Amino acid sequence: MQTTDLSSPSFEITTSRQMLAWMAEQKLSMALTTYQIGKLFMLGLKPNGELSVFERTFNRCMGLCPTPNGFYMSSLHQVWRFENMFTQGEQQEGHDRLYVPQVGNTTGDCDIHDMAVDADGKLVFVNTLFGCLASLSETHSFKPLWRPPFASKLAAEDRCHLNGLAMRDGRAAYVTAVSQSDVVDGWRDHRAGGGIVIDVQRNEIVAGGLSMPHSPRWHQGKLWLCNSGTVPVTFCAGYMRGLYFHGDFALVGTSKPRHNKTFSGLPLDEALKSRQAEARCGVQVIDLRTGDAVHWLRIEGLVDELYDVITLPGVRSPMALGFKTDEIRRVISIEA
Repeated sequence: MQTTDLSSPSFEITTSRQMLAWMAEQKLSMALTTYQIGKLFMLGLKPNGELSVFERTFNRCMGLCPTPNGFYMSSLHQVWRFENMFTQGEQQEGHDRLYVPQVGNTTGDCDIHDMAVDADGKLVFVNTLFGCLASLSETHSFKPLWRPPFASKLAAEDRCHLNGLAMRDGRAAYVTAVSQSDVVDGWRDHRAGGGIVIDVQRNEIVAGGLSMPHSPRWHQGKLWLCNSGTVPVTFCAGYMRGLYFHGDFALVGTSKPRHNKTFSGLPLDEALKSRQAEARCGVQVIDLRTGDAVHWLRIEGLVDELYDVITLPGVRSPMALGFKTDEIRRVISIEA
């Protein structure tokens, strides 16, 4: 069992016995976001095989999606594109990638959740405040692309809590929402069983009766999602949000339920009680061939909630730049 303490007695990361060996075997590291304390975490392996943890501060960071040389991340009122600045084989203090927030688009506070890059290389994101899919704009906050068939207008009212996005063949295919509400903040009255999946191309609801669904993903010819408030095919002890696939494995983010109306009173509460389990914050690695949770990573202390998780294939120990320290002034790259 491995433990990492980020120089603070109130923050600790613990892993299952084989988690780090699995990361080394799969040749991957991962990135996590938590808007609770506004942190981007990058988890990899040190040269000695111990867990490497690197964190940077971004206000209300949430959605993540990979690009060929980095990843996108949403924050409170901006979307950032991170680019790796290291050349092949370059390292610094054991880190083999340096991700720099190279491009930022100001969107305003749209409560951006899931994001993905389409077949044309353009970013598509879930604009939760306005209840639509959108893309970045060079001249405006965003460009609307699609909204649910039951939404009567484009309004900054978070009516149905549209949150998740699944791509298929490079196009937006499915989205999740907590309800079909068409009034301001109406989704909160339907958290336990009002959740839906919408087929974007057919513009129709294809599944209902879900409890706060999140993170739909198309993988191996199937649609997967986190039915966050209930018991899924594989039970994870926590409120599920964040789902990423790596071959025959799924990485699932889990959070501790908030002690407020948003996360309380869900079927998840009874499921945890019946299993004599407590909700955990962290990442579960699920083997899709068996449905078993084969590895896990647990976060305790300052962080109770995660939003998203992605893997960084071929990366052993990543690091990133932020805006709180001076390093970003001194890292300069020249395009050949």
